Amino acid sequence: MEEVPAPQPKRPSAWGRIIVALLLALVFAGGVYLLVGRYDRATQQPRAELIGIGFLIVLPLATGALATFISDPLGEHPRRAWQVPLWLMLAVIVASAIVLREGTICILMLTPFWLTSAMAGGWLTYRLRKLFPGGRSYSASLLAAPLLVLQIEPLIPIPETRHEVERSVIVAASAQRLWPLVEGVGAVRADEGIWTVSHDLIGLPRPRQARLDGGGFGATRWAVWGEKRDIVFREMIDHWSPGSGIGWRFAFDDLRGWESTDRHLMPDGPYYRIERGGYRLEPLGDGRTRVTLTTRYSMRTHFTAYAALWGELFLGDIENNVLAIIRERAERGGKAPTLPSPSPGA
Repeated sequence: MEEVPAPQPKRPSAWGRIIVALLLALVFAGGVYLLVGRYDRATQQPRAELIGIGFLIVLPLATGALATFISDPLGEHPRRAWQVPLWLMLAVIVASAIVLREGTICILMLTPFWLTSAMAGGWLTYRLRKLFPGGRSYSASLLAAPLLVLQIEPLIPIPETRHEVERSVIVAASAQRLWPLVEGVGAVRADEGIWTVSHDLIGLPRPRQARLDGGGFGATRWAVWGEKRDIVFREMIDHWSPGSGIGWRFAFDDLRGWESTDRHLMPDGPYYRIERGGYRLEPLGDGRTRVTLTTRYSMRTHFTAYAALWGELFLGDIENNVLAIIRERAERGGKAPTLPSPSPGA
């Protein structure tokens, strides 16, 4: 009598494994995130670990490795080594925006690290299983890496660096005509300014008003940004040379409204601080003047060069927009009416 072969257990479908892999990886990443904690109790600012090597590189690498291992336990599908981590990070980005309410700026800055590291983790897992007999064990051990790094990283000093962003524009007007505008352009209409990546794509608030109370050293220059919610800050004048230049140090007495940009990038936080700004006027001898706007800031991060690129983009776009408003006002010979002086509680 012919033997009937025993039925083989049905293997999970490819999509079933992938979905399980994505869900378990999301749970793992979320668990590490909650374990670290979002805020430092002492400063009420995002913890340094959330802008460090462990969170930006090691955690997505380990998460991508986990997703790849579960979705392809036998290492039979090399494409999953990059496809599954990619889908995973896209899910993380969506969840960060919807569930955790992370800001657009933060997500944009983190996305290159997350995508690259997660796919590197998937590729590493695939290669380890191919190169070594115990590759599965090595792959699984990657899960301990973020927990280890997140414990060690706070012991490593974070370097502090200072940076300067400067933009210029040549205006067909004298320094005397320009001086009242660099003191403060007054109320800014919605149709003034130029298109920028930072304002029109990313969503940075545009200036609504800039005006000077008083004059000379110690005067206060008020700035108001935003459309739906006012972002108000003071600029304390400490350089005053009529017709030549004006400079100030920033005072962020009231941070209400700044969270609408990104709470990880508060302008007066422990990891990022906007310190000084000012205008310089240089007559060119032919009725034109070069107007230069400078912003200085400091950062504490392990990713100085990368963060400075975003500083150039954001602050550069802000400066270019403000300079465009000044040029338009000066060349048409007018100045918009001012709004009532804001106050720190406005």
